[in-house]
Amino acid sequence: MKRILIFGFCLFALFAIAGCMAYDAAVTDRKVETYAKDETIEAEIASKLIADETAKFLDVSAFCYTGNVYLVGEYEADRQKERAISIARDVKGVASVTPYMLPKREVKGCGSTDNISITSSVKEKLIGDRDIWSKNVDVKTVQCNVVLLGVVGSQKEIDKAVSHAKGVKGVRGIKSFLRSVR
Repeated sequence: MKRILIFGFCLFALFAIAGCMAYDAAVTDRKVETYAKDETIEAEIASKLIADETAKFLDVSAFCYTGNVYLVGEYEADRQKERAISIARDVKGVASVTPYMLPKREVKGCGSTDNISITSSVKEKLIGDRDIWSKNVDVKTVQCNVVLLGVVGSQKEIDKAVSHAKGVKGVRGIKSFLRSVR
């Protein structure tokens, strides 16, 4: 009986995860196949960064859109940054690697809670804007600098997303890697 319950739970979890991925793929401006490849690339890079002795202590996130990878975060030593870029480049299907990685340092008036608050505020503004499909915009904040990533429907959406980020208190800078399909 216990095995049946465990099997049932695993089956339910599998369908739930597949459903979430199907929803994400349905609302993105990328084709389903492209979206799936990008997700696979992101997961493989994350796995390799964690397993690598030089790179595993990095505070870096990998984002992938149509094979173009963006590494966003902080590093403690140049060799970590170089290794992370090398790892990402070596993953099958990666067309390019663009780093936005800052040296880890204390920034007066900007700590982890400030970064989290800024990210939440930008996401809230994006969700509240009916002209932007907010699911297509990823937001990462590094040392109170907002990084916007994703593929959206138009330049107008990019401009509005950047404007929303500029309107958030505590933002020190904005880097947009948003691309338009049109």
